[in-house]
Amino acid sequence: MELQIVSFITAGVLIVIGLYGVFFVDNVIKKIIALSAMGNGVNLVLIAMGYNGGVVPIKLPNMPLEVFASKSAYPLPQALVLTNIVIEASMLAIMLALSMVLYKKYKTLRASVILKED
Repeated sequence: MELQIVSFITAGVLIVIGLYGVFFVDNVIKKIIALSAMGNGVNLVLIAMGYNGGVVPIKLPNMPLEVFASKSAYPLPQALVLTNIVIEASMLAIMLALSMVLYKKYKTLRASVILKED
């Protein structure tokens, strides 16, 4: 099977696992992990969309521009994913800090107890 198709399938599995964790798991930490898995799935979709079997987009001194343009991978999805990774890391740190505050206040991380749905 082609690498791009496998990447899309893996990304879909990550996104479905993340959605399941967000909607059907009661623990706040597990919800945060599910959101992280979903973000990784989105990153994998972006990388798979930009993959064309080319080389790293670095122009060597002797390389003609036509050869570079035809054989290099599209760099915009890579830049978007790199930005998304930085944003996701800071968001993950904030969510974990908020979960610590929730645990100190409610002495539990169950979302049903915190939201008083029981």
